Amino acid sequence: MSDHDILSDAEREALSAVMLEPDLPPQRVLIVDDDKDARELLAEILGLDGIRCMTADSGEAAWNLLKSSSSIGLLITDLRMAPSNGLELIRQVRESTRAALPIIIMSGDAEAPDVIDAMHLSVVDFLLKPIDSLKLAKLVKRELGMAS
Repeated sequence: MSDHDILSDAEREALSAVMLEPDLPPQRVLIVDDDKDARELLAEILGLDGIRCMTADSGEAAWNLLKSSSSIGLLITDLRMAPSNGLELIRQVRESTRAALPIIIMSGDAEAPDVIDAMHLSVVDFLLKPIDSLKLAKLVKRELGMAS
């Protein structure tokens, strides 16, 4: 090693190894809806745009995925689900270590108090069904930091 080298040979090898590592997988979107067709269609639409999705059929299933997977970078949840609703799931997320997670709510029959409650929980957006898939894909890509 010469006097003007900043890195040692070991540091240079370590840097080369890191540079050759594959990129981390893109952040995934967790879609929560108790309507199987709706959540699968949404996952398929976003998938066509190169967005990797996971799905859950309830707030409880979504919460378990959120606790076990650090690759989830965005949550899209239906407002009206049984037995728990989307607002309960969002409150749970906001009171957890995942509090900063961006969240989009969707609903087929939202009333003003629901929208107000959602906005108080710092959601990215509140979309009415049927979902505008182009708007949603653009919103998701923006939140995940993907080029649109």
